[in-house]
Amino acid sequence: MRFRKMRVSAVLASALLLGMGSALPTQATAPAAVDDPGGVPGVSGAALFADPLSTTLAAAQGLRGQARSDAQLLASIPSATWLAGGTPQEARAEADRVVTAAAKSGTVPVLVAYNLPFRDCALYSAGGAADTKAYNAWIDGVAAGIGNRRAIVLIEPDGLGVIPFHTTLDGVLDSCRPEGADPERASDARFEQLNHAVDVLSALPSVATYLDGTNAAWLNVGEISSRLVRAGVGRATGFFLNVSNYLYTKNSNAYGTWVSSCIAYATQVAPGKFKDCGDQFWNGGPANDWQGVAMSQYGEWSAGAADPALDTAGVDSRYAAQLGGVKPTARFIVDTSRNGIGPWQYPAGVYPQHEDWCNPPGRGAGQRPTTTTGVDLADAYLWVKVPGESDGQCYRGTAGPLDPARGIQDPPAGQWFPEQARELVANAAPALAPLTCEVTVTPTGHGASFSQTLRLRNLGSETATRWVLSWTFGGDQKVKAVPGATFVQRGAEVSVSARGRATSLAPGAETSLVVRGVGAADAPWQFRLNGAACATR
Repeated sequence: MRFRKMRVSAVLASALLLGMGSALPTQATAPAAVDDPGGVPGVSGAALFADPLSTTLAAAQGLRGQARSDAQLLASIPSATWLAGGTPQEARAEADRVVTAAAKSGTVPVLVAYNLPFRDCALYSAGGAADTKAYNAWIDGVAAGIGNRRAIVLIEPDGLGVIPFHTTLDGVLDSCRPEGADPERASDARFEQLNHAVDVLSALPSVATYLDGTNAAWLNVGEISSRLVRAGVGRATGFFLNVSNYLYTKNSNAYGTWVSSCIAYATQVAPGKFKDCGDQFWNGGPANDWQGVAMSQYGEWSAGAADPALDTAGVDSRYAAQLGGVKPTARFIVDTSRNGIGPWQYPAGVYPQHEDWCNPPGRGAGQRPTTTTGVDLADAYLWVKVPGESDGQCYRGTAGPLDPARGIQDPPAGQWFPEQARELVANAAPALAPLTCEVTVTPTGHGASFSQTLRLRNLGSETATRWVLSWTFGGDQKVKAVPGATFVQRGAEVSVSARGRATSLAPGAETSLVVRGVGAADAPWQFRLNGAACATR
């Protein structure tokens, strides 16, 4: 099983999230709160960054009807920004744009560094730096772009799950053997690259760093724990799980806790004994009298579950006995962007290769980004994979070009997939509430100047009082006048507030504004009413 993803972020700009007046009732009335991932200075108590010029909103510009509404709804929720290539200078500029925008809005961005040599084993998301020297220079560029600003950085999804020419603890040579990689050096080089990334990024004063911990249906606990230790997890904040995958959050929490426990056991109690760690492929332990079975990914795991294949009690009790008074400390993050209803239980014997990680049909968006997990060691649930972006062109062992599970040709990795986005919204658990405001834009250009008529409608059930409409321009437009209203512009960020009797907007009510300025007549990609994202027509 592998992760497939590829995202090169669009032009980034700072968000203006004003909480003036009463916010409209919606799931996105304010940035998602962050408590304290790993106690890293500068992150505690902050809020997550939702990019007003994200690739999701960029995709929405070319969509109409339900597909456009789905993209705009998904874009209203904070998700990660993927830094996936370019020169060190470009990486620095990209990271700087993101963290600058986030800092201006008082929020924290989630960045994904994704540029290892032989990335994704040269498959769907192939690419990456040419060699270790080039990669290290690129990571240095990312770090320089972040500087002393706040950020959560996930270092290289797939980076520890797929290692070229790596030999497992059981002596098995990894199936990843890409052309051009040195069989004698490729595995060692991967760990050198990841250690450099950990050292450089973790040295930043306000950054939380996490390494690839794969997922609960992939590597066994001892195997991934050994790789994490070798990659420098002891100097990072922790590791991440389920990126670009669909596994239940409860299963990731159990798996993450076991991985952290195995790291503690094999570094503090019995150094190097990773193969003694209990795992998901045989769950025997003291609590079930060592009567173990392989655990199933098609149900939610818990201690004492009636189904032995879902019961964590055996492995839990095994670690309790092994660790004694030693406490695990490696923390973890779970990607919940697409796991709301769990993984696809593919039909047996239908496809030569089921590829259940690749655009599986009928999935749903998962828990909203938060760090109030209620789970020891689990720092956050984040939307790391951008929901609605394709995993790749999935042939499931056939000659293609159609995805046999869908009957259509899937978009290449990282491109917008309207059909999948519709499924993620429709099947979201918890359910996604629709946006509760709408702005219809009628732009008119006059040479070097523009005039935009904005028709604002309250789609919610509560009155918006002392309302403020805000947006971020994608260029260098400058507002000169908004008749009948007050405006403030700081860089690309604009906020407009009503005056007099027009300061309240009842449910179902509409009001219009005329914005005049200089620059291109391009319509903003997203508006926010009292901090809540609006649909844009």
